[in-house]
Order: sequence, then C-alpha cells, then structure tokens
Amino acid sequence: MKVLWLFAHPEPRSLNGALRDGAVTTLEQAGHEVVMSDLHAMGWNPVVTAADYGHDLAERFRVGPVSATALTAGTLSADVLAEQAKVEAADALVVQFPLWWYGMPAILKGWFDRVFLKGFAYGIEDPRHPGRTLRYGDGNLAGKRALVVTTAGGRGPALGPRGVNGEIGELLFPLQHGTLWYVGYDVLPPVVVPGANRLPTEEFETAAKELRERVLAIPTTAPIPFRTQNGGEYDNDLVLHDHLAPGRTGLGVHLQD
Repeated sequence: MKVLWLFAHPEPRSLNGALRDGAVTTLEQAGHEVVMSDLHAMGWNPVVTAADYGHDLAERFRVGPVSATALTAGTLSADVLAEQAKVEAADALVVQFPLWWYGMPAILKGWFDRVFLKGFAYGIEDPRHPGRTLRYGDGNLAGKRALVVTTAGGRGPALGPRGVNGEIGELLFPLQHGTLWYVGYDVLPPVVVPGANRLPTEEFETAAKELRERVLAIPTTAPIPFRTQNGGEYDNDLVLHDHLAPGRTGLGVHLQD
C-alpha cells in the first residue's frame, strides 16, 4: 500500500507530530510506502491565485474554468502538479490536523483549494450519462481510501451527540463527505483524539496504539456508509427520496440505514 500522509501542524514536536511519527514508522516497518506532505515544513502557499494557472489578469479570473484549462494545457504551478502526482500515485490518503475553530487549519484548507481542481478531482462528466457529473462516491479518485486523523481540545463527551461542541461526525462532515467522498474516496471512520491539550501519558499511549492499528487496517476497514449521488437514492434535484430516512432531516440522512 502506498500512503500519502497530509500533515498540517506547525510544530513537529507536538502531540500530532508524535502520533504521526509512530504511525508512519509502523506502516514502513510493515512494508508499506509513505509519502509525506508536511505543509508547514514545505512552506505551502494556501492561497489560490491566478499565478497558479498562468492566467492573464486582463481576463476575468473564473477559478473553476481557468484551473481546468490550465490542467489540460499543462500550465499549473509546479507545487500543485507535485501534490496532484502524489495523490494519483497513492492508494490511500491520511489527512491529519488539529481541529481549530471547528474546522481544518487554513493551510490545509488551502491545500484542497489549490490541489483538488476541476478536471482533476471534480467536474468529471459521466461518460455513460452526458450532462451528469461524477461525484459523491464517483470520479477520478474513486477506489482510493481516506482516513482523517484529528485532535481536539474538547473532552470526548463534549464531542458527542448532546455535547456542547457538537457531534464529531457532523463537525467533520464538510471534509469527510463534502470533500473526500465528493471526489470519490472511500472514507474510513476517523481517528479522533479529544482533550489533546492536556492528554495524560497513558491516554496518549492508548491513542498512539489506536492510530497504529488503524493505519495498518486501512485496506480492510469498512468505510463510512455515505449514500452515492448516482445510485438512485436522490431525485433530479439531488434531494433524498421521501421513502429513505422518512421524517428525518439533517446530515445523518446521507448515511445509509
């Protein structure tokens, strides 16, 4: 298995750094290949600009079409092309970050903004059904697997279904469903380490062991059962049919029963 490890923490000696190092060593000792994108160490630029695409600023900068044209023409910036090559070569993607303000750090969000471009990760037309787009379980990255690893300051119960911080699956929904599943990844249940800013040694050891086990199990772990867009469960307006999850609303309806 070839794993792309996408890491977004500014301090390599952090809890996140220690968790990452142990899990990567475990993967490599088991014969797997790990390619690291340590965004802070790379000095990754998270900001989308026309320069990414060699775009003439005299023309209106429409990011989607311009990026798709640059992808086809081979005029994307070298850093974006390098990350896309890593994505294409990897069987699995591990996305690791601290949960800041209920979401990804800006540098990580900017990686997705700049790398997951139209024509590469989205905007793929279904060749069997002209006019229909391959997404939510389909697309260029279908068949690959993704695992989210995150730390949070809140304690475990506060990230539960009645916790003040909100249920962790819903907090991660924009990334796991709206980004990774959208572009075709099979998304595995996340590894979440709560109370990260005051984690006792024994709890760290438990979390590190869980992460080591989970990364080794990437090929066999059952993914989160998100519904596919084109599997007949949504109508032409992409609204879930009434007979599915009847009487329910919210993010949970997009999980198969």
